[in-house]
Amino acid sequence: MWSVTAPGQGGFSDAGRGLQCPGWRRVPVNIRAMDAIKVDLAVIGFGKGGKTLVGALAKAGKRVVLIEQSDQMYGGTCINIGCVPTKALVFQTEHPDRRVDQATWFRQAVTKKTTLVEAMRDKNFQLFDSPETSTVITGRARFADQHTLVVTAGGDELTVEAATIVINTGAVPLVPPIPGLADSKHVVTSTGMLALTEQPRELVILGGGYVGVEFASMHAAFGTKVTLIQRGTQLLPAEDPDIAAEVQALLTAAGVTVLTDTTVESVVDDGDRAVVTCRTTDGSALTVGGDVVLAALGRRPMTDGLGLAEVGVEVGQRGEVVVDEYLRTSLPHVYAVGDVNGGPQFTYISLDDFRVVLDQLTGTGKRSTADRAFVPHVVFTTPPLARVGMTEAQARATGRPLKIAVRKVADMAIVPRAKIVGDARGVMKAIVDAQTDEVLGVAMLAHDAHETVNTLAVALRLGATASVLRDGIYTHPSMTEAFNDLFANLA
Repeated sequence: MWSVTAPGQGGFSDAGRGLQCPGWRRVPVNIRAMDAIKVDLAVIGFGKGGKTLVGALAKAGKRVVLIEQSDQMYGGTCINIGCVPTKALVFQTEHPDRRVDQATWFRQAVTKKTTLVEAMRDKNFQLFDSPETSTVITGRARFADQHTLVVTAGGDELTVEAATIVINTGAVPLVPPIPGLADSKHVVTSTGMLALTEQPRELVILGGGYVGVEFASMHAAFGTKVTLIQRGTQLLPAEDPDIAAEVQALLTAAGVTVLTDTTVESVVDDGDRAVVTCRTTDGSALTVGGDVVLAALGRRPMTDGLGLAEVGVEVGQRGEVVVDEYLRTSLPHVYAVGDVNGGPQFTYISLDDFRVVLDQLTGTGKRSTADRAFVPHVVFTTPPLARVGMTEAQARATGRPLKIAVRKVADMAIVPRAKIVGDARGVMKAIVDAQTDEVLGVAMLAHDAHETVNTLAVALRLGATASVLRDGIYTHPSMTEAFNDLFANLA
C-alpha cells in the first residue's frame, strides 16, 4: 500500500517523507496509506522544466505532485547522468593530480563526481518533497484516462487525478540495430560511461556528435587511448566544416584517433575487449578494439509505456510528444517540456519551457517558443566550443551579402588572457551582414568560450551590431576582449 504526504489536503499526515513502495531507498513512516489522490498539477519526470514548474505552483498554493520512476534520478538527467557529472569530470581533467598515477587520478575524479551528484540528488528530493510545498512520488506513471495517472512500483498502484498534467520524461540514448551492439558486455551508453569506476585502457567511441566529442576529449585527457568513429565526413555535423576541422585537430593533438567517413558494421566481444568492424566510404574494411565501447549515436524522446496513444496525446515519428508553440499537446490540459517534446536537448531550453507553461497556467498566455532568439550552445571540449546564431552555411543560404572574420586565438595580440592561463589554442569566427552590420553568428573554440558566449548572446538579442561589439569597452585581461579583435577583422 502507498503512503503519501500531500500539501493542502485534509486527512494526510505530515510525518512522512515522500511517497514510495516499501523497499525503495526512502520509505516514509507514520503516514496514512492511500489508494488515490487529487491534485491541481501532476508532473511526470524530475527534469529541469517540470521540477521548476512544480516549485512555482506549490509556492502559489496549488496541490502538486512530482512523479519520478527512479530514486537515482531525483533532479533529472542533467544532475544525474548529463551536464553535471560530465562537466565535473572535464574539470578534473583540467586540474590533474600529478602526485598519483593515472588510474588513481581517474578514481579520485570519479569519487568527486559521484559525491557531487549524490549531494545534488538528495537536495533536489528535499526541495520538492515537503508537506508545505509538493510531494515526490517514486514510481512509473501511465495515463489511465485524460486526467488520471496510475503510478506503479512493485505490486502497488496509486491513482493520481490532476487538472493539469506535464510530461517531462526526457530522452534516452539510442542503440541502433548494429549487429552485436546491444549484446556486447563491453558496450555502454553515456549513462553507463558515467558509471565507470575504473579508467578504460582503450575506449572506442561510436558517433562524432556533441556527446562523443566531449567524452573523447575528456578520456584522452585522463590518458586513455581513444578512437572516435564518425560515419559522416566531419565531426560535429551541425558546425561549419572549418570549425569542425579545428575541433578534430584539437582531439588529434590530444592523442585521439579520429576516423571519419567510416561506418560501423558489427561489434563482437573477444574476451576482455570488444572488436568493432568498420568500413570506409572507399570500401576498405578495418577493425578497432577496446575494453569499453561508447555508443554515442543520439538520443530519443522517452515516451514508452506512458499510454499516450490511448488517451489521444499525439506522438511524432521520433517518439516525441507533439506540441504547439505554447507546449500544449493535442489535449489542452496536457503539456510536454524538455527533451521529450523533440526540441533542442538542452537543460536551459527545458527551463525556458517552464516559463512558457507557467505563463499559460498563471500569466497572460502570450509567451511561446517562437520568442526564442540567439540561443547559444556549447561542446565542453578543452578548450570549449561555443556558438550562437547561424553557421556560415546557414547565413549564405539566406542570400545576404556577408563579411566574415576567422581569427586564431594565438594571433589575438590584445587578448593575453588565453596566454595567462596557458591555453591559447582555438579559433573564433564571426559572420556579419555586410549591408546592415547585423551579427548573424559567432563560433568560438577558446578558453572560457562557454561563458563568453552568454555575454554575446545577450548583446545580440538586444540588437548589438558588429561595430558595437568591435568598439566595446571590456575588462582586461579577459576573453571578452576578443570581440575587439574579431569584429575588427571582418572582410
